[in-house]
Amino acid sequence: MLLLLAALGLQSQLYSGQERTVTAIFMFVALAQAWNLLGGYAGYASFGQVVFFGIGGYFTAVAMTHWHLSFWTCLVLGGVVAALFGALIGMPLLRLRGHYFAIATLGVAEGIREVVTNLPGLTGGGAGITLPTVGDQATTAYLGNDGFYLLFLALAALAVLVSGLVAGSRAGYALRAIHQDEQAAAAMGVNTTRIKVLTFALSGLITGLVGATYAFQQVTIFPERLFDVDITVLMVVMVVIGGSGTVLGPLVGAVILQFLSEYLRQNYTSYHIFLLGAIIIVAVVLLPQGAVNYLRDARRTGEYSLLANVRRYRL
Repeated sequence: MLLLLAALGLQSQLYSGQERTVTAIFMFVALAQAWNLLGGYAGYASFGQVVFFGIGGYFTAVAMTHWHLSFWTCLVLGGVVAALFGALIGMPLLRLRGHYFAIATLGVAEGIREVVTNLPGLTGGGAGITLPTVGDQATTAYLGNDGFYLLFLALAALAVLVSGLVAGSRAGYALRAIHQDEQAAAAMGVNTTRIKVLTFALSGLITGLVGATYAFQQVTIFPERLFDVDITVLMVVMVVIGGSGTVLGPLVGAVILQFLSEYLRQNYTSYHIFLLGAIIIVAVVLLPQGAVNYLRDARRTGEYSLLANVRRYRL
C-alpha cells in the first residue's frame, strides 16, 4: 500500500520522458508477476508467454476498429479471451515438462503470430492495425501519459495482489509441491492438471490485460512487436534476477532491469545492449537464486559473501 501511494505521489514529480519510463516499469512488473505464477511457483517455464500479450492487444485492436467497442470493454474481454486461450492450450501442453513444455509454448506463440499476420482483412496483417483514438471513429478518448501511468500502475498492483493471494493460498502450496516433486504432489491428493491449467489461465488473464492496454497506448500495432519473444525473455530475466517463486522478486527484478536498461541506453548508446547482457550474466552467476531469496537466506545465516553463495549453488 505504501508503495502504491508513493507511486501515485511520484507522478507529479516526473516530466513526460520519466513518466513513460516508470509506466514501462509498471507494465513489466505486471508481466513478470504473471509469468511467475506458473514459471516461478510451479517451475513450468513458459517461453511463449507473449502469446497472451499479443492476443489481448489484437483482440482490443480488432474489437475497437471493427466492432466499435469501447476500450474499457475490450480491456476486460481481451483479458478473458487470453485466459480462455490459456486454459485451452494448457490442457494438452501442461502434460509436457521441462524444455518440452518451454519449446511447445514458444511454438504456440509463433503459430498465433503467423495466424495474425495472415489475416490482413481482420488484423491488418504485417502492415499493422491502427486503433481509433481520434475523430468520429474513436469510441474511447486517448488516455495520454498520465492516464496510462495510472492504468499500468493499477495493473501492476493487481498482479502483485493476485500473486500474494496465490502465494498464501492452498493453490500456492500446491504449486510449490508440483515444483518440488509433481508425482509426490499427485500422490498426496493434489489435482496437478487442474491447478496448473487454472494458474496458466490466470497468468494469461493478467498478461492479456497488459497487452490490451499496451495496444491502446501504442495506437498502431504490428504482429512482430506484440508477439516478440524478447518480451517473454524480459519477463523471465526479471523473475530470475529478482527471485522466482516470491511476490517481491518479480517486482524488484522489473524495477532494477528496466531502470538499468534505460540508464545504459541513455548513457552508453552504442553498446548498451552488450553492457546489459554482461550485467545480467554476472547477476545470474553471483545470485542464481535471485536477489530477494539471496537476502532472505543471508539474513537467516549471517553469510553475505557472494563467493560463498556461488559455491553453495555449485556454479
